[in-house]
Amino acid sequence: MEFLNGLRPSHDLTYEDVFMVPRSSDVASRFDVDLSTSDGSGATIPLVVANMTAVAGRRMAETVARRGGITVLPQDIPVDVVAEVVGWVKQRDLVHETALTLAPTDTVSDALALLPKRAHGALVVVSQGRPVGVVTERDCAGADRFAQLSEVMSSRLLTLPAKTGAREAFDLLADEHRRLAPVVDCDGVLVGVLTRTSALRSTLYEPAVDAAGRLRVGAALGVNGDVRAKAERLLATGIDLLVMDTAHGHQHRMIEALAAVRELDPTVPVVAGNVVSAAGTVDLIEAGADIVKVGVGPGAMCTTRMMTGVGRPQFSAVLECAEAARALGKHVWADGGVRHPRDVALALAAGASSVMIGSWFAGTYESPGDLKVAADGRAYKDSFGMASARAVASRTSAESAFDRSRKALFEEGISTGRRYLDPQRPGVEDLIDAIIAGVRSSFTYAGARTIAEFAERAVVGVQSSAGYAEGRPLQSGW
Repeated sequence: MEFLNGLRPSHDLTYEDVFMVPRSSDVASRFDVDLSTSDGSGATIPLVVANMTAVAGRRMAETVARRGGITVLPQDIPVDVVAEVVGWVKQRDLVHETALTLAPTDTVSDALALLPKRAHGALVVVSQGRPVGVVTERDCAGADRFAQLSEVMSSRLLTLPAKTGAREAFDLLADEHRRLAPVVDCDGVLVGVLTRTSALRSTLYEPAVDAAGRLRVGAALGVNGDVRAKAERLLATGIDLLVMDTAHGHQHRMIEALAAVRELDPTVPVVAGNVVSAAGTVDLIEAGADIVKVGVGPGAMCTTRMMTGVGRPQFSAVLECAEAARALGKHVWADGGVRHPRDVALALAAGASSVMIGSWFAGTYESPGDLKVAADGRAYKDSFGMASARAVASRTSAESAFDRSRKALFEEGISTGRRYLDPQRPGVEDLIDAIIAGVRSSFTYAGARTIAEFAERAVVGVQSSAGYAEGRPLQSGW
């Protein structure tokens, strides 16, 4: 990356402070861009779901990996639960979605509780493993909550054989004016669901898979307690990434934790953070990190900068840390502070191999929380920071009430926040579509076909707040 006119500013920059200048390009189409990462994570798009309890769960992991990204399960999840989730994700199909299912004798109330768990808003009614109907919110509207699903389901089914190609599946759904259809094996047993949109997406994205062709998923680990023992147990679950995570990554305890993990000779990449300086990046890499997480305080749920004054504008932090990592043959992830597709593109321009996203994905159907409705009718999910009192209470549940109460007095995150679902993009795949469309387009403006080329060719300038405001669309006029 280079600065416009070679003028590198003396002050640090956020994503809003910078813009990218087009340059001569022979990349004719977004489809000519390859967004696969080279950091060993196996991701085919440079997106990582942050290890936040309100964001990263089994449904998020399955969905994002199917589109080429990676989800990192939070460190406060017990290892046996991590093992269960990893095993579940590894068994998911690479094309069709896992179906929500109920029996014909289940009730409308049961269906309404499950429907918000999937962006496509439908569940399959099964009998002896075979689909006999489909239920949507429209089918349940006005129905008695205790009515059985056999009374309200749509029983005129279109089913798709599991081996149906994407184009053929799309055409069949379009011809029958169906939005989705159950997918069945050769014996007629339900194996998933395919929508028109997911058929299209299967031709646009390449799943992130391990050597055995199964979806990838990572897990996080703190730096306190018996790090070696827990890391050994996590690695045994079959995770594809081990993320060593603490708010202040440039500390002796992190160095010691990395040394303990390296003694296990892990065969998966080890990620460590968070830092915001070249010195921190170098120290973590020399201690054993393959990838360094960059970012202190830019997250939407983080109050570190306001509480402590500690942190650094994210664009400059990523730029400096990426340069230091590149010199050692390693990589960085930009963690936090992205709110628009442009921010993801700018993080990659600064040298990040992937970008971690947390709160942005919290307001989706796939995040773990229950869907709620505000007084104004808008759907939302609760979100909270991982240094908040709420998260600390969860992580310290095994400690005494006295010790937990003492730790809860000191928090650096928001314990209760609302993340409203975007009516136009309520699912995480919808957001991924928007992000990847913007990033691919950015690459064409820079004349880059790969992430490495983009980081080399991007030309970035510095702008005022008025310059940033000028670039924002005005949907309702001025």
